Amino acid sequence: MLLTSDAESIEKMMTKFDEDIARVKSECLKLSWYMRGGITYDQVMALSIAERNMISTLVKENMETTKKSGLPFF
Repeated sequence: MLLTSDAESIEKMMTKFDEDIARVKSECLKLSWYMRGGITYDQVMALSIAERNMISTLVKENMETTKKSGLPFF
């Protein structure tokens, strides 16, 4: 597909890739922050998508539990 694409299509594809990269980096930075030193940014980046999703789910569940219990999160 890339070889037969015009310049505009390639530019759109590259823009989408850049947006995807920025989103993944942001998610990884957030996960490493939420883990409070339990896992570094580099370690999060090395995880599979499934593993990052599992940790994200765990973080969301713990945030909900914290909200319901009234205990401080930070």
